[in-house]
Amino acid sequence: MLTIRKSQERGYADHGWLKSFHSFSFAGYYDPQHMSWGNLRVINEDWIAAGKGFGTHGHRDMEIVTYVLSGSLAHRDSMGNIKAIPPGDVQRMSAGTGVQHSEFNHAPDATTHLLQIWIEPNALGVVPSYEQKTFLDAEKQGQLRLVASPDGAQGSVLIHADARLYAGLFDADQRAELTLGANRKSYVHLVRGELDVNGQRLTTGDAALLAGETQLTLAHGKDAEVLVFDLSH
Repeated sequence: MLTIRKSQERGYADHGWLKSFHSFSFAGYYDPQHMSWGNLRVINEDWIAAGKGFGTHGHRDMEIVTYVLSGSLAHRDSMGNIKAIPPGDVQRMSAGTGVQHSEFNHAPDATTHLLQIWIEPNALGVVPSYEQKTFLDAEKQGQLRLVASPDGAQGSVLIHADARLYAGLFDADQRAELTLGANRKSYVHLVRGELDVNGQRLTTGDAALLAGETQLTLAHGKDAEVLVFDLSH
């Protein structure tokens, strides 16, 4: 089963300083048909205005992955981490027993564009932790680069969740295939451009939800950047 969800079908919130598309129910957006997909709970596509950001707030028992698309995000947390997250970096924060953090766009004249992703953990009450790694475009060009996994394979960031996250860049005749478990779910989020997913055309912001499929084929990209999630039920 493959279901396409168009970009404009997502929830949307405009707070002035923050504009956000919600792939799943979040804050003021509630859609009982889109609460989660497997253990993927949140994909928020955020645009944070210059000089604005999220003040200190708390999380617990959630794996949070940040993927910056343009601009930079300043991160500060109760574990003592003070980091800048540029495009190309993948940041993972395991909230576990509880963590406080803030996220800010300090640029005076540039918007920060990012995806914030929440994945439900496979263990509750872990010690909070933080990890951030850079993945070059060359590693993602024409292929799916593993960027987050439960075992830190291939230099990916380690998440306490039964999920794997891949990132790829595709153009022209570049293609990639990924073997899927028939008893698992997969989620493909097209960050930008155009791309065929198992023969179905996606454009910027679209997603493909897969269940019971054993093969994922990505082809015929047009300046495409894509995230692929391999998820538990």
